[in-house]
Amino acid sequence: MNSEFLSAFLLGGVNSGSGKTTLAVALLRALRRRGLDVAPFKCGPDYIDPSFHRQAAGRASFNLDPFFHAGETLHTAFARSAASADVAVVEGVMGLFDGPYPGSRAGSSAEIAARLGLPVVLVVNARGISGSIAPLVKGFCEWDLQVRIAGVIADFTGSACHAELLADALRAAGLPPLLGRFDRNEAWRLPERHLGLTTGTLDEALLDRMADAAEESIDLGKLLELVRIPRPAAVIPAAAQTTSKLRLGVAQDEAFHFYYEENFELLRERGVELVFFSPLHDRTLPPELDGLWFGGGYPELFAETLAANGAMLDAIRSFAASGRVVWGECGGFLYLLDGLSGFDGVRHPLLGLLPGEAKMHNRLSALGYREAVTAADGLFGPAGTRIQGHEFHYSSAELPAGTQPLFHARPLRGEPRDAGSVRNRVAGSYLHLHFASNPAALDHFIKELAR
Repeated sequence: MNSEFLSAFLLGGVNSGSGKTTLAVALLRALRRRGLDVAPFKCGPDYIDPSFHRQAAGRASFNLDPFFHAGETLHTAFARSAASADVAVVEGVMGLFDGPYPGSRAGSSAEIAARLGLPVVLVVNARGISGSIAPLVKGFCEWDLQVRIAGVIADFTGSACHAELLADALRAAGLPPLLGRFDRNEAWRLPERHLGLTTGTLDEALLDRMADAAEESIDLGKLLELVRIPRPAAVIPAAAQTTSKLRLGVAQDEAFHFYYEENFELLRERGVELVFFSPLHDRTLPPELDGLWFGGGYPELFAETLAANGAMLDAIRSFAASGRVVWGECGGFLYLLDGLSGFDGVRHPLLGLLPGEAKMHNRLSALGYREAVTAADGLFGPAGTRIQGHEFHYSSAELPAGTQPLFHARPLRGEPRDAGSVRNRVAGSYLHLHFASNPAALDHFIKELAR
């Protein structure tokens, strides 16, 4: 391909449930099989879809989020991976114009497309419609003229004949072309859990069958030609903030695996080596670590095994007692508490590095963006340091009176509330922090690792 350009598009849905993730995974694998280097992205604060992207594309998937990426940081986040790729595929979230502010594209997939100059391939759930696709697509094309819809893919179609009717309707109305279809097939349904799509990996044979379907029924060559954009400039990493190599232990296994890929890259660019380990399967910590990070995940599914791994629990407690940094987010925060009671009500004793008890619930406990302010001087800066994050969990944490909070966190609509807790150099909360929202907080965290 011409080095000055790449093919890049945002896969936007008419609505949530339009089949974007299934289609994105199929396209990523199909494009990769053509020998293309494909850079995947996901709009919004999602961890699970990017794990499927990585498997399908063979390359890490980055999150793009207007809430975290102000100004040029969104362009930087996109360029970090797209600059070296042949194709960039951005999977949208919900419907194209859906966001936290009705009547505005702010916070939506459409905002990302407009700010990055990405053409949109609109995914239409075509179940039960034919000619009606034309006014539907026309409305999306005309709603915001800074969002360019380059083509349409019809999902949940019934046959090639059905797709021909849809294509004819778009052609007659002078609208962007139908680039192909993705027929209804229960085999394509991705497994689900209480946090949306399940974690783990997809069957490789299933991925290849999905890619076969995309190759057969979508004009990939035409798609790639319609979405050519100037190649973004490569990202020049920030200078390392430390003179010596720091090693941060990162929990990575079935219980802990929700991390923003960009946070990893920002740490690496600043000279921090990420050392992955498993609280589930390992008996000891990796050597010569300066800090520990426990991300989100599903500790409730593995609480019995986590509690039974006494050697690892003792190793982490000894690490914390040495005065080094320990940080937990969401599921990782629960692991730091005294105990966790699962959906069945059975309590499992855990690390006890922070006071409190966690309980799982059968309904969603919290969901949404948070504007966080540090409650005291600590790991992420002096008191009053601002950083943004996101919550999504089915548990609650009961903390004893007098617990020192980590943050005062405010939702987009509502009043600030205490969030998380701190004891010595151990800190945790439900918030998944994104350091693009305040790189200075990350720089401070690195200084704490080195202290």
